[in-house]
Amino acid sequence: MSEKELLLDVKGLSVSFRGERGNVAVTHDVSFHIRRGETVALVGESGSGKSVTAMAIVDLLPSNSSREGSIEFTGEEILGAPPARMRSLRGNRISVVFQEPMTALNPVMTIGSLLRQAISSHGERTAEETRARSLELLELVEMPEPARRLRQYPHQLSGGQRQRAMIAMAIANDPDLVIADEPTTALDVTAQAVILDLLLTIQQRLGTAILMITHDMGVVADVADRVVVMNQGRVVEDAPVDRLFSAPQDAYTQRLLAAVPHLGRSPGVAATPTASVQAIENIPPIPVFATPTLDIQGLIVDYPGSFGQRPFRAVDDVTFQVGRGEVVGLVGESGSGKSTIGRVAVGLVRASGGYIEVGGIDVAKPGRRDLRELRRRSAIVFQDPASSLDPRVSISDAISRPLLWNGVERSGQERRRVVLELLDAVHLPRDTADRFPHELSGGQRQRIGIARAMALEPDLLVADEPTSALDVSVQAAVLELLVELQQRRSFACLFISHDLSVIEQLAQRVVVLKDGKLIEHGDTRQILHHPRDPYTQRLVSAIPVPDPVEQKARRAARQALSLSD
Repeated sequence: MSEKELLLDVKGLSVSFRGERGNVAVTHDVSFHIRRGETVALVGESGSGKSVTAMAIVDLLPSNSSREGSIEFTGEEILGAPPARMRSLRGNRISVVFQEPMTALNPVMTIGSLLRQAISSHGERTAEETRARSLELLELVEMPEPARRLRQYPHQLSGGQRQRAMIAMAIANDPDLVIADEPTTALDVTAQAVILDLLLTIQQRLGTAILMITHDMGVVADVADRVVVMNQGRVVEDAPVDRLFSAPQDAYTQRLLAAVPHLGRSPGVAATPTASVQAIENIPPIPVFATPTLDIQGLIVDYPGSFGQRPFRAVDDVTFQVGRGEVVGLVGESGSGKSTIGRVAVGLVRASGGYIEVGGIDVAKPGRRDLRELRRRSAIVFQDPASSLDPRVSISDAISRPLLWNGVERSGQERRRVVLELLDAVHLPRDTADRFPHELSGGQRQRIGIARAMALEPDLLVADEPTSALDVSVQAAVLELLVELQQRRSFACLFISHDLSVIEQLAQRVVVLKDGKLIEHGDTRQILHHPRDPYTQRLVSAIPVPDPVEQKARRAARQALSLSD
C-alpha cells in the first residue's frame, strides 16, 4: 500500500477515563486503517468501544479522558495536536454524522442557519454564496423542497429529513473522511435504505472515505468494503467484508453473526418455504375468530390539531383480529399508525371511531370499571426500557406495582413471591429485585419490562418495538424469551416493529400499514416473500440482509423496483 492511498492510520490507540477510583481503560491497543474512498465498518455490541474510538480520532471525548497511541491522518500525527489544528480539521477534512440528529442539531436554529454556520466556519463567503451552497448541499442529499427546508427548524422535519440535513452539514466542505456513528439506527427500513444510498452516492461523487459505526450487520453487508470487529475495547478481527461473513475467524464474530436475524432463514420459513405460486395459493386464508382476544373493526383515531388546524387522522378504517396464542406483526414506516393502534388496544389512546374489543371489553368507549378491567387483561412493553421504568423505585416495586394499581389483593410477602417467580421466568437472578434500573443493562431492563407486563397474566400483550434499541445478541435473547413466555402462557401478542426479519421469526400473520391505512394483511410467508401490494414490495426490498452476495442482488432488485415505479 502506498502512502498516497492511506488516509487514516490508527495504531495502538488506548482510551481511559479518570473517575473517583482512578483511571478506567475502555479501549486497548486499537489498530486499523482506512484508504481513500473506502468504507470501513466498525462493529460490535454496546460498550465495545466503537464510538469512543471514533470520537478519539476527532478529539471529541470528555475532558476527563486520556489517549495513548498514534492517529495519523494523511501522514500527519493528530493525536495530541493543538486544539486550533483539530478545529481546522473537524468539519473541513474530517466530519461526523451523529446517531441522533434531533439532539445533535441546535433546536433554536433553522436548517439554513446550521448550514451557514458549517460553511462559514471554514472560509469566508458572501451571503449569496452561502445560500447558494446551502441549496446545493440540500439538493445533493435529495432533500424535498430544499428552499423551504432552509427556513424550517429541526423539529419540523421527519427523522429521515433531519438525517439528510446532518449529512449535508457533514459534507459542506468536501471532507476526505466522514465518520457516520449509527446514522440509520432510529430510522425505519425504507428511510434507512435511502440514507445508505445517499451516503454511497456522495462517496462516489466526492471520493470520500467513510467510517461506518454500527451494530446492524445487514447495513455492514450492504455498504462496507472492510470490517473491523471490536469486543470489550479490543479489535478481535479485521477483514474484507466478503471474507468476514463467509469465514469469520474469531469466536466472538461467529457468535455475533449467528445472532443476526436473516430474512428468509427463520425456522418457520425454512420448514415451509413458499417459493412457488402454487405454494402461495395453498396458504390458508386469514382466520376469523368467533371470540378473538383483540378485535379491531373499522378503527379510526384522530389527533386534535393545534392553532385552529384540522385534526390529524393517524388511523383510518383499520380492521384485523388477534386470536389467543397468536402473534400478529404490525409493520409499516414511521408515522404509519402502528404505535397508535397498540396504545388504543391498552387504553392509553382513545379511539375516534370504529370498534375495538379486548377480551369482550369495548375499548372504544370504556367506562371507568371497564378501563380498570382492560388494564388487567392487557399489557404493553415499550420500545425504550430506560424511559419506561421509574428510576426512583427498585425493580421489585416496578414489577409489583401493576398488582397494586389494579387492586389485586395480595400481601407484601405474596407480591415478593410473584416478583421472584417473574424474575425466574425472564431468566434474571433473584437478587435483581433489590437493584435499580440504572444498575442494569439495556437487555436486562427490557426483561424487567416484560416481567412487569406479565405480572397480571394478561390476555393481550402489545410489544411496541421492544428490541429496536438492543444489540443483536441481546435482541436474540429477548425474542427467545418472548416466544417461550407466549408458548407457555398462550396470550395474544400484537408485535409492532419495522424490522421485518424479527417479524418473520415471531409472527404467524402480518398487518401492513401505510399512512394510517391497512395496505395488506396475510400469512407471514406470503407477505414477506410474495407481497402483492407495491408498497409492501418496497418495504420488504429495503431490508438489508447479513450476506454481502445476497445483499448485492437485493440492492439491484430494489433499484430496479424503484425505477419501475
